Amino acid sequence: MRTVLRRPDFRLLFGGLLASMTAESILLLALAIWVKDLTGSNGLAGATIFAVIAPMMLAPLVGWFVDRYPRRPFFVAANVVTAALLTPLFTVRDAGDVWIVYLVAALYGLSSITLGAALSGLIRELVPIELLAEANGLLQTVRQGMRLIGPLAGAALYAALGGWALAGIGIVGFLTAAAVVTALPAPQQAPPTVRLRWPAELGAGLRHLAGEPALRRALLGYGLGSLVMGFSESLIFAYVDDGLNRDAAFVGVLVTVQGVGGLLGGLCSPALIRRLGEVGTLAAGVAFFSPAALALAYPDIRLGFAAVLLAGVSLPLTMVGLHTLIQRRTPPTLVGRVAAATQAVVSGPQAFSIGAGALLVGFLDYRLLFALVGVATLVAGSYLWRGRHLSTPTGTRRPPPTRPILPSPRQPTEDAAGRSGAHRPSAR
Repeated sequence: MRTVLRRPDFRLLFGGLLASMTAESILLLALAIWVKDLTGSNGLAGATIFAVIAPMMLAPLVGWFVDRYPRRPFFVAANVVTAALLTPLFTVRDAGDVWIVYLVAALYGLSSITLGAALSGLIRELVPIELLAEANGLLQTVRQGMRLIGPLAGAALYAALGGWALAGIGIVGFLTAAAVVTALPAPQQAPPTVRLRWPAELGAGLRHLAGEPALRRALLGYGLGSLVMGFSESLIFAYVDDGLNRDAAFVGVLVTVQGVGGLLGGLCSPALIRRLGEVGTLAAGVAFFSPAALALAYPDIRLGFAAVLLAGVSLPLTMVGLHTLIQRRTPPTLVGRVAAATQAVVSGPQAFSIGAGALLVGFLDYRLLFALVGVATLVAGSYLWRGRHLSTPTGTRRPPPTRPILPSPRQPTEDAAGRSGAHRPSAR
């Protein structure tokens, strides 16, 4: 990871992302806690996360829009717009205003798709292909490491100052990211873009995903896991409330422990990609979620800490494996659409599972649901593991040649030399 940080352009991008990731780590969970306090409902608290993920159905349209503009200025503008979207949170006062939180969460989710698609293209533009795993691993390490302080800081700020403090921190974080990334140098030459009719352009990302075997396998396996992994967004509130008999703010403690696991997973992900390849790393990430979910089916605080630690390791492995696979297997002019389409294909099932989890937790035992999550993620991880050969471990790859390699001339045998001697001019 030190290698990629030696690049001045990436260091500048990293500095801007540090500000926005800090805002995100404080904001998202605290919004759910805010809704829990306003309504007293575990299901409505989990539905806050559902509101963030629901706009993923618009991802193909967002990706097409992102790919039409230069990466850096578009990324700056998207951060400014995201900051503006948070301002309605200043008007929330009581349970009757929960719809405002949901509206902001949905708009924030739409913005998150846009920022993610633009960031994937920007990283692909700034970082050499052999350093993509290190760049993605570093960003995921920091993102997950933010869980060590972000949720607790968000809960503390919410308890001390109220929800308006969350909005203020989010606005400052995204505006800071926009200001820092503005200083990035523009690329010398924009990549050529082939303009098709807009229906064909909208579907280009999905067609690429369907036609590339490694990406197709990755999305099918991860999508299967996502069908149940989203249950945990609502189940964790029931686990804390009904299982541990603690109030909702304790979720922030568990997410902080999850951040420790995320930090470890992010640090290990580039090395794992070098050994297993991107699909193998993704398989490991999905499979690690299985014992974590099974452990959470039994309400014990020590076992719970171990479970969320393992779940934390899982997340960056899946994210780094998937993002690196997309960036390596996609033409630069399609990265925005493919990244956005990937979010749609993965987050569609996840949004469904979050909504289903918020509904099911109301009349089914959360322990039974956690057991279901454990079995399903084990099946999904096994399916991905059987396709790990589709992406070669990067540690075994040779760098592509810079010029064509010509076959070395064969040494003629004695008979061949004798037969060809009459046709060779004599040396004088």
